[in-house]
Amino acid sequence: MSWVGSKNSVAVHTVFFIGMFLLIFLGVKPETVLLVLTTIVSLEAIYLAIFIQMTVNKNTFDIEEIQEDVEEIQEDVEEIQKDVDEIQEDVDEIQEDVEEIQEDVEEIQEDVDEIQEDVDEIEKEEETAEQKHDRELLTKIEGTLGILIKEIEQLKKK
Repeated sequence: MSWVGSKNSVAVHTVFFIGMFLLIFLGVKPETVLLVLTTIVSLEAIYLAIFIQMTVNKNTFDIEEIQEDVEEIQEDVEEIQKDVDEIQEDVDEIQEDVEEIQEDVEEIQEDVDEIQEDVDEIEKEEETAEQKHDRELLTKIEGTLGILIKEIEQLKKK
């Protein structure tokens, strides 16, 4: 079918038509030449119409297949878009979770800081308690020493 409408086809038809008209100069009746030529051209036109219709039918079928492919691609694109939307929602949820975790970490850090302050205060209180105990011991020792000194003085006086 690619031969129909090509340059070679035009050349062959031109030579054929010239040859048909040359038959008149060779003694063939013009009516016979025209009858044969008209019949051949009519048959060729019928076959060309059939070939053209076959090509149109094939192209229509191809277009329908392409249309189906395009529809499938559109459906795939819609599904992909839905998947992308779902992924975006998941990313948003993960981002929210990360922010909540960050807030929890900050709260935990604040709690740790408060606990450290409490530990520091307890250590100071313990040091103060130890110092108080040491003072009490020193006071007792001083008291005992004072009593001993008085007893020594009394012994010296005797």
